[in-house]
Amino acid sequence: MTKFALMTHKSSIIGSRTRVKDSCESGLCPICIADCPVFCEVSKSALRGREVLYPRRELFGNSTAGSPKDFGFSYGDFQIQFEVRGVKGIEADIDKVIFPNVDTTTHWGNIKQKLPIVIAGLGSTHVAKKNWDGLAMGAALAGISITVGENVVGMDPYSKFANHALYPSVLSSEDMQYRIMSYRKFWDGENGDIIVQKNVEDTRLKVFNYVVSKLDVRSLEIKFGQGAKAIGGEVRLHDLERAQLLQDRGYLVLPDPSDPLVIEQWNNGVILDFERHSRVGLSTTEEILEEIDQIREKGVKNIFIKTGAYRPSATAWILRLGVEGKVDGITFDGAGGGTGMSPVSMMNEGSIPTAYLEALVVGCLDMIKDKNPNAKIPSISIAGGIASETQMFKALAMGSPYIKCIAMARAPITAAMKSKYVGEIIKRNEATPAMLKNLGFPITKNPRSLTLNEAFIEYDNLQLNYHDKHIPASAIGVYTFFTSKLGIGLKQLLAGTRKFKLDLIDRKDIACISQRAKEVCDNWNLGICSQESLDFEQVKNEIYSGNYK
Repeated sequence: MTKFALMTHKSSIIGSRTRVKDSCESGLCPICIADCPVFCEVSKSALRGREVLYPRRELFGNSTAGSPKDFGFSYGDFQIQFEVRGVKGIEADIDKVIFPNVDTTTHWGNIKQKLPIVIAGLGSTHVAKKNWDGLAMGAALAGISITVGENVVGMDPYSKFANHALYPSVLSSEDMQYRIMSYRKFWDGENGDIIVQKNVEDTRLKVFNYVVSKLDVRSLEIKFGQGAKAIGGEVRLHDLERAQLLQDRGYLVLPDPSDPLVIEQWNNGVILDFERHSRVGLSTTEEILEEIDQIREKGVKNIFIKTGAYRPSATAWILRLGVEGKVDGITFDGAGGGTGMSPVSMMNEGSIPTAYLEALVVGCLDMIKDKNPNAKIPSISIAGGIASETQMFKALAMGSPYIKCIAMARAPITAAMKSKYVGEIIKRNEATPAMLKNLGFPITKNPRSLTLNEAFIEYDNLQLNYHDKHIPASAIGVYTFFTSKLGIGLKQLLAGTRKFKLDLIDRKDIACISQRAKEVCDNWNLGICSQESLDFEQVKNEIYSGNYK
């Protein structure tokens, strides 16, 4: 484990640092002085209190956050096992056995997908809303699914409600409608789908009834907590009226925007923003199974569950719910990251890290199949810090045959944000020599002449098919990240194992290269060998069958 496993008051996430490099067990400097010119976590907390629980508040809406902690076991502890003989999933023709012919299609529930990727629930947080066009349109262009996350209806200032005895029921939401329509603008009607998620507040507002009856949504997702945190979602609010509106709609808002003292502090510039929190929620087996039946009666095609990385018994319970309730898919989100306002202590120190979580999930599913070989297992996706094709391959192999997709949020947000920024730079003719050099262009080129088709390698291909439609730079970037980088990269890795269909991947395609990985895999009986013991009998057979003359 790295030193970060100890308490530290030096963190780029919250914008704190220590005066000296060495530290005590507490994480504080060995000698703390009153006139220290820097703010450690304790000193910053003495001034800003609860703000220091979260990533830097001044970057909210323009950032995502992830834990820098070394969890001791990750996908880096596996090595992919390539093959030099034979081929599976394609005709054994030397002219056909080339990596572009690898089939990466899969299904997320009943949804056909061009790639084994789904964008996880991106809801009311500002960074998701700001980058929604790029995320939704890029996902549709790539032929994958995207999930509209929690609290979108409740956060929409233009939502209209019918007031009932207990809670209001949504009649319309401009934001929800826009998010769905922006995906469908480039959707081919066959690959991928728009999925709508709900939490406790969405349940009270009857969001599922609205999107099914008014917006023709046919894929829904029930959410249990968060991946980066165990409690409900949080966002920051930058004006008093909006804070008061959300408080009126039943949200917990801190500090209290109806308190006269708080209002005075806001007007005087003492309070810079407000926090909106969601409820934790309470669930029982009977209630969830009944709710799944009620959703199915609405005629939806896909019922999904999304859950965070809770203790093993809770994870097993949710798996049991999914199998008993015959849901179509379950996403398990590993600890460590979020869209900008997860409590830092939870990201670093709580829940189950992704690779450990996957081992637990796969081990539980093996137990279910051992108990009942005929049990229908939902499609499973794993989330939590996955951003490359090698991580994808290893997660799919480790989770074979259950894990069908990789859920992502931070990586596509980064692709959308950066692509949007580059598009704006090009529009203003402000490309710099450094940008050109990073993109691989000669630095002698006039930097102010950079164009979209020069910056984005897939721009011209998209224009051939969508010449009559404007595609934002952010959507081009997300499409390029998914299709050109992850898609082609995954095809190359599969071709290296001589498997030309994604569903042929299995646990023998990876091997443990650390003792910790071997211990975790053995604990859950996953059958993943260490590199040094892999296929030992086959090695002996190869050696002893040789004719050494």
